[in-house]
Amino acid sequence: MTQELILAIDLGTQSVRALVFDLQGNLVAKSQVMLEPYFASQPGWAEQQPAYYWQQLCYACEGLWQQPGVCKEALIGAALTSQRGTLINVDRDGTALRPAITWLDQRRTNGLKPVGGLWGLSFKLVGMTETVAYAQAEAEANWLRVHQPEIWEQTHKFLMLSGYLTFRLVGRFVDSVGSQVGYVPFDYRGLRWANRSDWKWQAFPMRPDLLPELVPPTAVLGEITAVAAAETGIPTGLSLIAAATDKACEALGAGCVAPSTACLSYGTSASVIVTQAKYREVRPLIPPYPSALPNAYNLEIQIYRGYWMVEWFKQQFGHPEVALAQALGQAPELLFDDLVRQVPPGA
Repeated sequence: MTQELILAIDLGTQSVRALVFDLQGNLVAKSQVMLEPYFASQPGWAEQQPAYYWQQLCYACEGLWQQPGVCKEALIGAALTSQRGTLINVDRDGTALRPAITWLDQRRTNGLKPVGGLWGLSFKLVGMTETVAYAQAEAEANWLRVHQPEIWEQTHKFLMLSGYLTFRLVGRFVDSVGSQVGYVPFDYRGLRWANRSDWKWQAFPMRPDLLPELVPPTAVLGEITAVAAAETGIPTGLSLIAAATDKACEALGAGCVAPSTACLSYGTSASVIVTQAKYREVRPLIPPYPSALPNAYNLEIQIYRGYWMVEWFKQQFGHPEVALAQALGQAPELLFDDLVRQVPPGA
């Protein structure tokens, strides 16, 4: 009897990986395709074509099917995780209207109308007016509304990268609660779109129908369409199960499911993450993010650049190691590991 398998797709900042696991959590096969993280048409901008993400995802999936131990008929489900805070405007057909604004983007929109009414007064009384103004300036939706109003007017849905990829896979504008990390009217405490009275609708003005349907982690997002199957090789009709952001999935995979255990995440950005069932803001108005566990939260402290510095070092100073790694048929990072081991502790 063929063992049952699960497909996991992880589209990060620097690569996309398609992985097959058995039900005991053992890795059966892995395919990885590197990504160009972004292009910058202006200083401080960081954008990428949404279709490029999809294309690389398809290549990663195609790299799985000929590997030993991978049987499509044995797949019983799939899950998707992706980099967070990357946002995409699409039309009614799900076609992107402009490049995605990635989480690395640093554009700001200053001089916006401050949140008013009772909310504005409350923020003033507790000294949080500047914090809210910062969030408004950072919001991609506000920049688009001010600087590209024609794109904003044409937008049918405003999606996280996870929502865009989910649409490409299942043909529905739906996303996981666990993937909502960004400057949008999301209720982090309630783990749902914010009520209409919430201050976030003033801070990030948009029509509620621009946002996708949300389902909690572990719920079914939809089934792989025939079109997606033809492009990726994933079997038609396979259920896509809601997961969460890459950081949230990393915390779950590391076994950090209670506040007593912390996950040290060394990705493009570096983080310390703990999971807990209670909503708790370490700093006022800076929320914990949705966990990959239903009805739970991830408290996080982040260093923005993290292991991105390894890629930067490789590009700027690692040319001998890159050339040698190519000759040896291995990753340059393995040679860097050897160099690191030669450095005495405390250096």
